[in-house]
Amino acid sequence: MNLWFTENHSPNVLFSIKVIEHLYTGRSEFQKIDVLQTAEFGRILTLDGLVMVTEKDEFIYHDMITHVPMATNPGIKKVLVIGAGDGGTVRELTKYESIEHIDMVEIDEMVVDVCKEFIPQTASKLDDPRVHLHFEDGLKFVRSREDEYDLIIVDSTDPFGPGEGLFTREFYGNCYKALKEDGILVNQHESPFYEEDALGMQRAHKRITGFFPVCEVYQVHIPTYPSGHWLFGFASKKFDPIKDLNADAWNELGLQTKYYNTDIHVGSFALPNYVKEQLKDAE
Repeated sequence: MNLWFTENHSPNVLFSIKVIEHLYTGRSEFQKIDVLQTAEFGRILTLDGLVMVTEKDEFIYHDMITHVPMATNPGIKKVLVIGAGDGGTVRELTKYESIEHIDMVEIDEMVVDVCKEFIPQTASKLDDPRVHLHFEDGLKFVRSREDEYDLIIVDSTDPFGPGEGLFTREFYGNCYKALKEDGILVNQHESPFYEEDALGMQRAHKRITGFFPVCEVYQVHIPTYPSGHWLFGFASKKFDPIKDLNADAWNELGLQTKYYNTDIHVGSFALPNYVKEQLKDAE
C-alpha cells in the first residue's frame, strides 16, 4: 500500500510526500501533532496537517534564522526565542560560546516532548544549561520584558491558530521594548508567492516597519515550505545586516553550518522585483 501525506500549499496547489510509517499522533490543547517517517525527507513533524520541520531540509531554515543576526552582531549575549518547539534554532544558537543566556518560549509543551523523542536531530541542545524553557504564550511573556535582550528570534507557526498573536502590532511593539538599544529582531516572514501567504507577509512587514528604524527582508529556498520561496524579516534598532556584517569575525569562529555562509548572507538580501514591489506596497 502506498501512503502519502498531502498538504494544501494554496487552494489550488497540493504538495505530497510518500510516507513509510506513521510514528506518532496526538492532540494537545492547542493542536494536532504528527510525526511521519518519509521516503525522501526523513522524519517530519506536522501541526494541524502542516509541515513544520523535516530532517532533510531543516538546516536551511535554522541556519538562516539564526546565523544572519549572529554574524551581524557577534556581541550578542542574551537571546529570546519565541516558538521553535522543534529545537533547531536553539541548537544553532548554542554553537556560540559567547551567548550566555537563551530564553525559549513555546506555548505547547507537547511539541517539545514529541521532538525530543522523535526528532532529536533538532531537539538535541534543549538541555544546554544556558537554555531556559518557558511553556507559555509568547505574546504574554514578552509584555513584561524591557531593555533585556540583544536578539529576539520569532520562530513561529503561520499567522493563525496558536501563532496568530505573534503577527500583531502589539507583539512587535512589545518586542521593540524588550530589546536593548542595539537589539535585533528576526522573524519568519512567510512566503511572497501564493496570494494568501503574500498578504500575511505584507501585514507583518507593515507592522514591523512601524517600530524599527532598520527593516530589511531576506530570502531562502526551503523545498517543503509553500512554493519553496520563503522570507525572513530582519529588524533592528541600530545594526544594518549588510553594512554591519562582520564576516571576518564570524568566519574566524569556525562554526560548522550546512547552508549559511557570509556570501549567502549578503546575497539573501538581494530580492526579486516582485517581492520588492510587495514590500513597497506594504510600507
